[in-house]
Amino acid sequence: MKMSYHPLFAAILLLVACSSHQKKILIYANSKIAVDETQKNITVEDGTTQVEKELDFSSSGTVVLNITGPAGKFTLEATEDGYWLANLGADTVVGSIQHTGSTKQTRITQDQLKFQLDSLNKLVKGANVSAASKNYFISPGKIAIITPLTDIKIFGPFTPVPSAFDASSVSEVYKFYNVSEVYNIISKLTEMSKYKYDKGDENKVDDDDSVYTIHPAKK
Repeated sequence: MKMSYHPLFAAILLLVACSSHQKKILIYANSKIAVDETQKNITVEDGTTQVEKELDFSSSGTVVLNITGPAGKFTLEATEDGYWLANLGADTVVGSIQHTGSTKQTRITQDQLKFQLDSLNKLVKGANVSAASKNYFISPGKIAIITPLTDIKIFGPFTPVPSAFDASSVSEVYKFYNVSEVYNIISKLTEMSKYKYDKGDENKVDDDDSVYTIHPAKK
């Protein structure tokens, strides 16, 4: 049986169908990000300051960004709905999902330290990156989809996740670093791994999660 729709009802159906598509693109650059009224023509300059800008699109088709920057002219494409990150900076960026909760880790074992070092060394080489693990390695001039969700929060390079941030206000939380930052973290953790750590002399009750005073002693 053929069905007919009132013009107003048909218009509402069309509006709902169009509004169901959403792409957000977070741009990282090292200088001011200039975007035209279409949000698809983007110009960045060379610089040394971490800058970011979020673009919002509601179309169902592929979004093509026309980039003009220190590396020349090129295009980037966001093909599916979700949250994307476009790296227009000079350094590779790496990051991963953050598992948030009320439990605060105040101590780390040598095994945990070795595991973190191994993971970071692999991450800066792009060796353990996968969609399933929700970690990312995005070279300069590249774009990657982070998640099909758009109500997320990404904390970028040189921006720590605030202790007072309400993670329940978004679906997912991510933290990204410049590769140069990660190498600095690796250097510090490597130095820590050269020592054994003894608990301090202060009194401590079992349910107190404040940090122990630790005294490095050469292995």
